[in-house]
Amino acid sequence: MEQLVDAFARKFYYLRLSITDVCNFRCTYCLPDGYHPHGHQSFLSLPEIRRVSRAFAELGTEKIRLTGGEPTMRRDFCDIIATVHENPQIKKIAITTNGYRMERDVARWKEAGLTAINVSVDSLDPRQFHAITGQDKFFQIMRGIDAAFDAGFSAVKVNAVLMKNVNDTSLPAFLAWIKHRPIQLRFIELMETGEGSELFRRRHLSGEVIRRHLLQQDWQQQQRARSDGPAQVFSHPDYQGEIGLIMPYEKNFCQSCNRLRVSAIGNLHLCLFGEQGIPLRDLLSDDTLLNDLKLRIQGGLRHKRETHFLHQGDSGITPNLSFIGG
Repeated sequence: MEQLVDAFARKFYYLRLSITDVCNFRCTYCLPDGYHPHGHQSFLSLPEIRRVSRAFAELGTEKIRLTGGEPTMRRDFCDIIATVHENPQIKKIAITTNGYRMERDVARWKEAGLTAINVSVDSLDPRQFHAITGQDKFFQIMRGIDAAFDAGFSAVKVNAVLMKNVNDTSLPAFLAWIKHRPIQLRFIELMETGEGSELFRRRHLSGEVIRRHLLQQDWQQQQRARSDGPAQVFSHPDYQGEIGLIMPYEKNFCQSCNRLRVSAIGNLHLCLFGEQGIPLRDLLSDDTLLNDLKLRIQGGLRHKRETHFLHQGDSGITPNLSFIGG
């Protein structure tokens, strides 16, 4: 099988495919003023999603994560899962969601072929959750996580953006929550974006604080599989759940990069904090263009940089994390 390899011998098995940049939450670190459309561009259609997922599958991709915005805002979301599921090479189909539709729909997603769920829960305090997200849906999302287990998901990943003086003192509550639940709780360092510089200066905290605490409490770091995301994962014999740390400001973070991104308007992004992206949409209109599409994807990889430049305060053109799917 053909493979996706860049100039630094990194291999890419993982695609983050954004299907909308619309979101109904107003998280302080992403869309504090709510969603505003970027012009009148339409999002990838079902046939376009079929073609781009097939191209990546034939190039060795093993895992596709559907992202947004909030991907479940698409009315055809179940059809999108089923379309990606048509590719036997794709072993894992995941979603990152704010969870507001999980309670109602998660069983249907499982039937369509979804294999993994990440849901964002930045606080276990309902009032603080409301303050962070702009939505009073904490208990609805907790019921959604229960519904995922009831539907047959063996584990659920929960994302929490780590913010100084907001949720950094909540580690004991989070640990108690996952003690008897198969939840991988992932603390994600706050990242600077074009629209979020002031918040970053006030709220950024290194995940090293959490890692030090975990190691002192005899948590053990686990090995990464080749299509796993960037989290450092820790487990403990007394806990059913796990802790993950995503620390993009740590030295050598980019050395293990194994993922590419396609935006909701069909641009290939080589990095979350890259530039304009490489257009693919003109090659998504017809099945006969599949080989050209694969060649453009492979050719684009020649331009992937060795590292992001977040340490220098360079967030590229990314205005917020919903823009190309976080």
